[in-house]
Amino acid sequence: MEHITKRFPGVLASDDISISVGEGEVLALVGENGAGKTTLMNILMGLYQSDEGRILINDREVHFRGPEDAFRAGLGMVHQTYMLVHNMTVLENVALGYKNAWKHVRVDLDAVRTRIEEISTRYGLSVNPDAYVWQLSVGEQQRVELVKTLCLGARFLILDEPTSALTPQETDELIALLKNMTKELSIIFISHKLQEVKALSSKVTILRHGKVVFSGNTDDYSSQEIAAKMTGHEIVLPKNRASMPDGEEALGIDGITVMSDMGTKALDNFSLSVRSGEIVGLAGVSGNGQRELAEAINGLRPVESGRIVLLGKEIQNRSAHDVIQAGMGYIPEERNTEGIVPSFSIMENLALKDITTEKFSSHGIVKKDEEEKNAIRLVEGFDIRCPGIATAAGTLSGGNIQKVILAREIDRKPEFLVAVYPTRGLDMGAVEFIHQRLLAIRESGIGILLISEELDEIMNLSDRIAVIYKGSVQKILNRDEATKERLGILMAGVKEE
Repeated sequence: MEHITKRFPGVLASDDISISVGEGEVLALVGENGAGKTTLMNILMGLYQSDEGRILINDREVHFRGPEDAFRAGLGMVHQTYMLVHNMTVLENVALGYKNAWKHVRVDLDAVRTRIEEISTRYGLSVNPDAYVWQLSVGEQQRVELVKTLCLGARFLILDEPTSALTPQETDELIALLKNMTKELSIIFISHKLQEVKALSSKVTILRHGKVVFSGNTDDYSSQEIAAKMTGHEIVLPKNRASMPDGEEALGIDGITVMSDMGTKALDNFSLSVRSGEIVGLAGVSGNGQRELAEAINGLRPVESGRIVLLGKEIQNRSAHDVIQAGMGYIPEERNTEGIVPSFSIMENLALKDITTEKFSSHGIVKKDEEEKNAIRLVEGFDIRCPGIATAAGTLSGGNIQKVILAREIDRKPEFLVAVYPTRGLDMGAVEFIHQRLLAIRESGIGILLISEELDEIMNLSDRIAVIYKGSVQKILNRDEATKERLGILMAGVKEE
């Protein structure tokens, strides 16, 4: 890609960017949230058209009018925001783009199923072809995206945060798999996990504010040096070193059973307790009941049996509004559909949960000045990169949408916080900031249930760590007992004797 420039209203998203990838090479593309990484890849895939610059494949200039042109040229991308049709099955989603299975006006679904099974077996990516996408967790949808891209015959892979929902063992396997695939593929790898950048890539390019600020050989620099070049300062992730809290129980979950969207038990006699001033980390592979647990706690999914008690009040099967009024804060897994209203402005999203309170309205009329002051303060305080507070929240990068949600939930000063993948898609500088905020909330005596697949995050922040597998707690460990290897084995369903 040579001299790529792309402008949006109020934003220069790509500013004269040039990158190159050789045959069998892995280029890591890194940078802070909103630096322009995804925009650049969307240009390469034909989803956006650049204002200036050109794309060359094997020294021949190409013009992609859309993703189909890019697929035809052998390019495939696993997007950060999944490009799947939610009310269709996995099989049907793959069939949409798998032209080899189309016979005149009919599609040979048996051929698509065979192709999915072949790719799944070859690369160890298990997916259920008959599941509807809306029934799948974020991690499962991510696997579907990877299978779909490989089914379409990609010879040049673009991976946008591909490991965010995998266990350490699965991540290691994927890295090994991708390394092996470089015998036949070239890869552009977008990630905020610098240990993976080091493990997989041969070259690294850093973007900042839409410009290339650094390019070099990955082996020549440590993870810390790359992080410092990304942010402009040294990154030190904080750790929870405080003594174990002895406060009263803030959240008590007693033997709950919750059904999945597919009619099976997502949670089976699940019990867990979190004290005030305690962070309990819930570790597990995506799809083992984490989503259903978070929704049940927050009044978004019915509880078949058992109790959920928040600060002495039973909240199971109460409305989401009642749960919020009881003092619950919630950072959801699905940020685009549950965390924000994409068409609302950043200013409106930041006031969303409290718009009917005296702070933001009087006799049913919104106090625009208060709403504006609140937004300006939070945009600055949480470093939300945006053209202005009137910008539609849905137009922001994934990481900046996450910051909008975090800013709103943390600033509301909840009495308990459920945080589901709170730093997914955030750069190292933002992760450092959010971890500091979560530890500060803990210090103020608020209990936190931290649901994450980032074992470093869970081990750094938690007082205790519970491992979930197939809807039940495998084991609960104190933080000084937990190791990555031990957690990874428990997450895979192997019980300790």
